[in-house]
Amino acid sequence: FQMTTLGNLTPPSTVFFCCDMQERFRPAIKYFGDIISVGQRLLQGARLLGIPVIVTEQYPKGLGSTVQEIDLTGAKLVLPKTKFSMVLPEVEAALAEIPGVRSVVLFGVETHVCIQQTALELIGRGLEVHIVADATSSRSMMDRMFALERLARTGIIVTTSEAILLQLVADKEHPKFKEIQNLIKASAPESGLLSKV
Repeated sequence: FQMTTLGNLTPPSTVFFCCDMQERFRPAIKYFGDIISVGQRLLQGARLLGIPVIVTEQYPKGLGSTVQEIDLTGAKLVLPKTKFSMVLPEVEAALAEIPGVRSVVLFGVETHVCIQQTALELIGRGLEVHIVADATSSRSMMDRMFALERLARTGIIVTTSEAILLQLVADKEHPKFKEIQNLIKASAPESGLLSKV
């Protein structure tokens, strides 16, 4: 019998994973513009709250680097990869350096490939995984929706950027609340999640 994962997030026990948000994917990925703007919000939030960020780029020689709208200032790690999962030896080493890390907030592309494989490897290592549905997509909405459903059934938390940011501040008295509130003043785009597929 498995206890339901409650998914409480606190900044000291959380790390953000930004997966393959690269130039070459721009024309192919559904709602990529929305995904980029939500990803950028999440990274701004991570900087405000002092949360480490790990970034990968799938074969950047061929697929280009992370899109320029996404500011990677202060990222703990930016790594090229050929494996679909982000769980590379360097990433495992970086995770081992973050004392008390319990939760990974994961976003990027593609939902049914790199995101799914990363999420499954991370829960296999006993970490709790939160996938930001409005900041992850695929070339096909069918692949994206089935991946999110499958992941939710494996105990991974499928949530939204605003829910994550507010969970991390937890209290309007938090010293960074106002700045986080400014990030979410305009609601995040729904990134195609509510469209009739």
